[in-house]
Amino acid sequence: MTVERGTPVRLSGEYQGRPGAVLARLQELYPALIDLSLGRLEALLAKLGNPERHLPPVIHVAGTNGKGSTCANLRAIAEAGGLRVHVMSSPHLVSVTERFRLAGRLVDEDVLVAALEKVEQVNAGAPITVFEVLTAAGFLLFSQVPADLVVLEVGLGGRLDATNVVPKPAVCVITPVSLDHEAFLGSTVAAIAGEKAGIIKEGVPVVSAAQAPEALDVIRRRAAELNAPLRVIGKDIVFAESADGLEYRDVDGVLSLPVPALKGQHQAGNAALAVAALRVSGLALPVSVYQGLSKTFWPARLQKLDGMLAQMLPAGWELYLDGGHNPDAGQVLGMVLDGWKDRPVHVIAGVKQTKDASGFLKPIVERAASVQAVAEPGQHLAMPVEEIIAASGGRAIAGPTVRDALERLVAGGGAPARVLICGSLYLAGVVLAEDGWVAR
Repeated sequence: MTVERGTPVRLSGEYQGRPGAVLARLQELYPALIDLSLGRLEALLAKLGNPERHLPPVIHVAGTNGKGSTCANLRAIAEAGGLRVHVMSSPHLVSVTERFRLAGRLVDEDVLVAALEKVEQVNAGAPITVFEVLTAAGFLLFSQVPADLVVLEVGLGGRLDATNVVPKPAVCVITPVSLDHEAFLGSTVAAIAGEKAGIIKEGVPVVSAAQAPEALDVIRRRAAELNAPLRVIGKDIVFAESADGLEYRDVDGVLSLPVPALKGQHQAGNAALAVAALRVSGLALPVSVYQGLSKTFWPARLQKLDGMLAQMLPAGWELYLDGGHNPDAGQVLGMVLDGWKDRPVHVIAGVKQTKDASGFLKPIVERAASVQAVAEPGQHLAMPVEEIIAASGGRAIAGPTVRDALERLVAGGGAPARVLICGSLYLAGVVLAEDGWVAR
C-alpha cells in the first residue's frame, strides 16, 4: 500500500542531531511519507543477517488507541520482575533516541548513529523508507544487546507495518481499534481491525482489548484461522476498579493490582491488557511483579507538566499534556474532564492536518470552560488555527500559540484551574521541548 509518494518525511524537529543527518541522507532514497510494505525491509534485513530472527521473546502490540501506554505498562511490570527489556516505540516526541530502549535504557545517540550507518552501508542505495531504516536499526541493536524481552509497538496498521517481519512473537496484543489513518487502513472499523489483526501469527496467543462488535468479529475470525488462542478484555478477562486498585480475573486466577500510575479512567483497560499479555507470554513471572503498574510512566498521556510552561501559571493551577488526537481519544478526554469538575478546565488544542478535528473536539469543548486553538511554528503538519476554530463549532478562539494561550489565561485571573493541552503528538513534542522535558 503506497500513499503520499514524494511527500518528504519531516526531518527538522522530528529527526534532529547526528541521527537526523543519517536519516536525511536515507530519506532521499525513497521520499515517501508512508509506504506500507514488507518487501524492502525483508531484503534489507536479509543482508543484515536477519536480526529480527535473533531476538528475545517479543510482545507485539498493535491497535488504534493505547498502544504506547500498554507498552509502557508491559515494560514497567517486566522490569519490576528484574527482566531486561528492549522497547521499540513510535513516534518519538523530542528526540529520535526515545524510540529505542536497550535492556531498559534509552539508546545512546552514538550507538544509534552507528546502527543507522551500518544499515545505510548494507542498504547500498536501495529504495527504503525512514521508518523501515529505524526498524532495521532497532532489530540490529536488539539482536546485539542481551535482554529477556522485546516490547514491539506497531508504527501504523499491522499487516504491512515494518515491525510485522518478526516471524513468531510470544504474544500478539491488540489495543482498542477505532477510526484513524483511514487513508492508509480503510474507512470502516472492520477494515482497520483487519489491518491490526494482521500481526496475528499461527499458534501465537492473542490478547485483545474490549472492542466494538465489528472489530472483535474480525479479530476472532483471524485468530481462529491461525489457531491462535484469543483472550478478550471484558469477556475472558474482567477487572473492577476501586480506590485501592484493580481486581483482575482471568482463567488463571485472580490478582489484586495497584492503582495504575498512568492517569485517566481508560488506563485501567490498558493496564489489564498488559497484565493479560504477560500472563500468556510463557515468561515465568511472580505475582508480585504486577505491582510495577504503580511505576509506569509514558509522556504526553495526561502528563502533568512542571517545567517552564507550567511555571507561567498562577499558584494552585495545574498544566496537563495529552497526545490523543482521534474521536475515541476525544471521548476519553471528555470523561477525564467529567472527573475534573472540582475546578474549571481550560483547553488548548492543536490538531494535525487530515485528522477529524470536529470528532475529536466535540466531547471536549462541551465540557471545557474555554478552548483556544493553536498551531506552533515547529509543529509538523499543524492544522491552521482557523480550521480548528471551525471544527469546534466556533467555540474556540485563536491562541494562536501555546504561550499566547497561557498568557491569556493568566491575564484573565480567576480561581485555580486546570489547563489541558491536547490534540496532537506533534504538538506534544513541541510543548515538551518548550517545557524543558528530557526523556530518561
